[in-house]
Amino acid sequence: MAVNVATEEITLPNGMPAFFAYPEQAGAVPAVILMHERYGLVQHTRDQAVRCATDGYATIAPDFFFRHADKNALNAGDSRYDLTDPESVELIDVAMAWLRDRAEVYNEKIAVAGYCQTGRHPLVYAAHRNDVAAVVLWYGGASKREWGIKEEQPEALEDLIARVGCPIFGAFGSNDHIIAVEDVVRLRNVFESHFKTYDLNIYSGAPHGWLNDTMPGRYRKQQAEAGWAAQQSFLERTLKNIFTAGDDIQWRFNAVIPQTYDFSKNVRLE
Repeated sequence: MAVNVATEEITLPNGMPAFFAYPEQAGAVPAVILMHERYGLVQHTRDQAVRCATDGYATIAPDFFFRHADKNALNAGDSRYDLTDPESVELIDVAMAWLRDRAEVYNEKIAVAGYCQTGRHPLVYAAHRNDVAAVVLWYGGASKREWGIKEEQPEALEDLIARVGCPIFGAFGSNDHIIAVEDVVRLRNVFESHFKTYDLNIYSGAPHGWLNDTMPGRYRKQQAEAGWAAQQSFLERTLKNIFTAGDDIQWRFNAVIPQTYDFSKNVRLE
């Protein structure tokens, strides 16, 4: 059955712009806070929000980099905004509070999803807030630079993971030039050492950013469709009352890696 999706361009109480998409006439449904890639709130992120809404979730996609001085440079990938862990918690709090006041949202089931640069921040937020229903990571949050302590990351990633109380989904590619297969395996091992429910997937031949169909050099249709289906299966289990906090711990690791895998040969694609 076709789903009609309504959309709104909004400004949150702290001045942060956001895009909101939700299935019309569906009543209160679970929700997703969608964090964008390094380019800010661009068309790809809006498309993702509409796709999530089509799948049955009220979805808010805020512009987490709205404090950047040059949006054109940021959107083009010619500049960046270094979102700190504390700032991400502050901004997600604003989006979460706004969602909970919407009649379209079943506010006991809200997931946080991060992509690329923002991949670590759903884990950070879930470590600080116990009301997150699920965490979603796409090709982010696992590279070597994520694990240590520095000014913008005042807590070690493993310490944060230890405090996460909800299931975690991750989608990664074997051809990613930033995140090696061994980095994903490290993430899996930390999840297991702290007995976290997880669903991690590595897709063969997928480079960094392979879900982004506005970048033909990166986009991989087959892997993107498989990854999205895996994500939606995960959200179905975690946001629609199939999984509850009292359930057994579940470990799912699905990896397809080429026989010729060599991280040193992976390159950045546009």
